[in-house]
Amino acid sequence: MSKQAEQMQILVGMLLFNKLAIQHFPLECSLVWAQLFFSAACLGLFAFPYIHVGSMKDLLRWCMVVPFYCGMLLSSILALKHAPMSLVIVLRNTSPLGTLVFERFYPEPLRISGTMLGAIMMMMIGAMMYVSELPVKSWQGIGWVLLNSAIAVADRLLQRLLLSKEQCPVDISKTGITLINNLVGLFPIGLAMWVKGEFAMLPAAVAVLSPIDKVYIAVSCVIGLAISYTSIWAQSLISATSFLVMINANKFIIIGIEAFGLHSKALSALQIAGASLTILGGVAYGKARQAIEEEAEEMKFLLPQQDGMPPLKVKGFSC
Repeated sequence: MSKQAEQMQILVGMLLFNKLAIQHFPLECSLVWAQLFFSAACLGLFAFPYIHVGSMKDLLRWCMVVPFYCGMLLSSILALKHAPMSLVIVLRNTSPLGTLVFERFYPEPLRISGTMLGAIMMMMIGAMMYVSELPVKSWQGIGWVLLNSAIAVADRLLQRLLLSKEQCPVDISKTGITLINNLVGLFPIGLAMWVKGEFAMLPAAVAVLSPIDKVYIAVSCVIGLAISYTSIWAQSLISATSFLVMINANKFIIIGIEAFGLHSKALSALQIAGASLTILGGVAYGKARQAIEEEAEEMKFLLPQQDGMPPLKVKGFSC
């Protein structure tokens, strides 16, 4: 639980400093490229002994994740550039429902209870309450937010499939996975920089940065390195749905920061109630998930698998 708490704190910091960084350095592809480069360089220099790749097949299998990883980072920055943080948060709250559907096709599908579905519905109702009183201008970036949500679902589902020991895991260390994500990701993001013409705009954008602007960018790079590793760690232990619920419930801390710290958004009573309902939904989901996991452990103890009995697999599914 302490590791998950660290993951939650890092997620909050990442969202906040990405918002500050993109406000003062409006070249989104260049910002993501800098974050990827910083992470890859640090891992290559200081964590090389911990990098393990079992085989070329494992490497190629994991490379399937990289386009989704890069797309999630870039669309997240674009969403923060064109929309308030609160809008990004409330719309992302619907993403666990999508993962619930697709995880049913995994070799070891996620068990679903009525309490879990009710908790997610609480989160969705809270999100709708919050969004209902957003001003029209706050909806300008809704397309990027929805795209980011869709890519995040695909990214977490694929990572869960390739990381969980109950599914079809790759033989790559978590440090190796983090390095692959960031190092290989430099190429598609670099291509996006070239297509958008950011190489020509980069010198002028860097020249007008103030010292505090550079601090925002530097901190976003440091937190990006932390989250790229801790998210791999968390995703290997919990389901994609649980991971997204954990992210979304905690990001509502940002709503308070945006409203009362940055003074960039005033919250109505209905929006506060919606945010509170979403947080309660996240807590209820965690409790329901914990109960299912404890029940599954008890069943394993009472009904041990017989020697030689092959594990059950989903028809038509192969690792």
